[in-house]
Amino acid sequence: MSETNGRLNSRSKLHGLWALTNRELKKWYKAPVVFLLTLIQPIIWLGLLGNALNLGSLVSPDSFAIPAQVITQLQLSPSQVSGLQQLFGNLGSQILQSTFGTTSYISFMAVGMMAFTALFTTMFSGMSVVWDRRLGFLNKVLSTPVSRSVIILSKVLSATLRSMFQALIILIIAIPFGFQLGASFTPLNLLGVFAMLFLVCVGLSSMFIAINIRSSRIETPMAVMNLLNLPLTFASSAFFPIDKMPMWLQAVANVNPMSYTIDGIRQLLIFNTNYTQLAWDFAYVGIFAAVLTTIGIVLSWRYLNK
Repeated sequence: MSETNGRLNSRSKLHGLWALTNRELKKWYKAPVVFLLTLIQPIIWLGLLGNALNLGSLVSPDSFAIPAQVITQLQLSPSQVSGLQQLFGNLGSQILQSTFGTTSYISFMAVGMMAFTALFTTMFSGMSVVWDRRLGFLNKVLSTPVSRSVIILSKVLSATLRSMFQALIILIIAIPFGFQLGASFTPLNLLGVFAMLFLVCVGLSSMFIAINIRSSRIETPMAVMNLLNLPLTFASSAFFPIDKMPMWLQAVANVNPMSYTIDGIRQLLIFNTNYTQLAWDFAYVGIFAAVLTTIGIVLSWRYLNK
């Protein structure tokens, strides 16, 4: 009898989780304007920011062209000029490879954009709690048999699914912009990419919900988003390698879960995969997700109220 009650209770929790998650997703995919903006936003970010920060153009062969005045002063022969131009042309690719681990900066940055979009989307999960409280929906849910942890997990899961969808869009549109896959890439690596995104999105969404779980004012999650957005993004390897940063910033970036997420995705997509480093990235992000999710659930039991 107790086993039957246990199975029914589990089914009830799963049903409640799916119902609340589906409600959150419907607010997204059943609003045509919002859904369209979700598709357009990654294109704008990658198209504008990606081309604006195209560091590859700084070390292109044209950047190392030898001025005619120098050729005249040094009395260089055509063969010498050709040899120097070839040397400088190869030098640009070597600089990119040694600095970013790839000769395509747009590939390096596109992975950072995937993580940045995931961060930006999960930030709104905290705002969702505040809106539900102000609109009275939270009171109705708390009056049902659905546990408080399920309420939190539904918001975490919906934000995670939306983030992963946007990351997929970025990966698709990055290819026409010049995205180059690494030599060790296989289609199975995509499973690892989305596993990594799933973990970090769960952790980030839980963190923002935990921060805003007691708030009843919309200004609070907005202030939190403005405070944490830039540090989490730019104190990571999203747009520049950590080992080229100042020492004090390296210390921050080396504990930032975004750095490990981005490195893990790059290992799977554009780098020659270092499986030891990849395992460490997964372990770090996994622990981050587990700890923050646990904190979010505990806080929901204690502070989530009408």
